[in-house]
Amino acid sequence: MEPKPAPARVRILDAAHELMLTVGLARATTKEIAKAAGCSEAALYKHFASKEEVFIRVLSERLPRLVPLLHTLAAEPGRHTLEENLTEIARQAALFYEQSFPIAASLYAETQLKRRHEDAMREMGSGPHKPIEWLDAYLRAEQSIGRVAPTADTFAAASLLLGACAQRAFAYDATQDGIRPPVDAFAARLARTLLAGIAGAAAPGLKSPGR
Repeated sequence: MEPKPAPARVRILDAAHELMLTVGLARATTKEIAKAAGCSEAALYKHFASKEEVFIRVLSERLPRLVPLLHTLAAEPGRHTLEENLTEIARQAALFYEQSFPIAASLYAETQLKRRHEDAMREMGSGPHKPIEWLDAYLRAEQSIGRVAPTADTFAAASLLLGACAQRAFAYDATQDGIRPPVDAFAARLARTLLAGIAGAAAPGLKSPGR
């Protein structure tokens, strides 16, 4: 018995993800996405209002799940150690930016395309600033129970962690070997270093940063 075909919405997102990675966001038209998904362009518009919405859904549903992790942790501060949580956040963020950067890079080459996507993200309550806000919310939740120091600037800490993860996505392409730092070790070192500056009295003892 042949397996049941995936629903059209799933096929569309899978096809869009693949095309955005291979031909770029600007050239991944709704017509090409629909063709790759095995459906009509009209069927695509039954599920998504625009290509911009398809792009946003690809980021949220086909890449590492950074946002759900941040929401879960903010709702349950005190779960696991702060170092474990920051390490996992850094790992997911590094993977998210690594995979999203090749897709989103073409936005910055075309002003009108970038503007359309920014307008769509505002309408949908999305955007590259949102993970910083949500990580800030998580750190403030930890601050409220004493695991982050009361004097710590949680917004700056969130910006530093996510900024470093985004930087990893492209900063190492020009090195001698063109290899990014391994994600697990990178996340652990980043989390330990950040934690050394923001940990509160209720946080457990810190490990030596090391390599």
